[in-house]
Amino acid sequence: MAKEIYTRYKMAKYLRKEALPTALCPGCGGGTVLNAFANAIDQLKIDPRDLVVVSGIGCSAWIASPYFLADTLHTTHGRAIAFATGVKVGLPDKKVVVISGDGDLAGIGGNHLIHAARRNIDITVILVNNFIYGMTGGQVAPTTPFGAKTTTTPYRNIEHPLNIAEVVAEAGASYVARWTTAHVYQLIESIKKALQVKGFSLVEVISQCPVQFGRRNKMKEPSEMLRWFMKNSVPISKAKNMSPEELEDKFIIGEFVSRQRPEFTEELNKLIDEVAEQFGLGDEDAD
Repeated sequence: MAKEIYTRYKMAKYLRKEALPTALCPGCGGGTVLNAFANAIDQLKIDPRDLVVVSGIGCSAWIASPYFLADTLHTTHGRAIAFATGVKVGLPDKKVVVISGDGDLAGIGGNHLIHAARRNIDITVILVNNFIYGMTGGQVAPTTPFGAKTTTTPYRNIEHPLNIAEVVAEAGASYVARWTTAHVYQLIESIKKALQVKGFSLVEVISQCPVQFGRRNKMKEPSEMLRWFMKNSVPISKAKNMSPEELEDKFIIGEFVSRQRPEFTEELNKLIDEVAEQFGLGDEDAD
């Protein structure tokens, strides 16, 4: 029966069938993100052999490894973008994608996220934001909403969350978008755009975690969290005319920036060529 289901699923060719069914909790948004990514790859007709997909540690890191059928790196906590940077510099012709969670990429790995955007290195980052450190027990994260309850803030969180998309846009990324798992078609389109941009691109995905976050915040069913996303999502065009008070506890969705800037690996290789020419070095000498 399981084999028949996987055969009927059109995106099954992009999955490691031996790793299925997934170990993700029932109702987790990780499966939606995996499906959206596979659809984007399929619609762009990207050969998975031209991909290197990198993840860190956490529930969302499992989306790439072990489930996506491509060359993958499952790296240390918070260091996925650092590994991806090395891959892109060493293999500039590869499409390098990072898929991991908010705790991994914006918490422990936040420094790498900001500076990769500043450098504008040609990496696509799909950051799955479920407001919490899910795999390690549901602790408060830099993205946990103000007033929300977690295992380490059982009364309520008194810190304001990091606005990831806005920060990365200000840091210098070429493309930044944010959607929720309730906006699947828009999410696929943004992932497609991010994969085609020359430079650093980020797609933040607000995703449900009913097990660790939802049940502590009166949303134990995945459908309740999805309705919460829909009710509180505000298009960026509308948000521009709203006050900070009106936007409190809202999810601003859409494309934040799409622009052209010099890309890091291209500039690096230009510099190598310039120095080689200056000192009269051939390609072998420059290497």
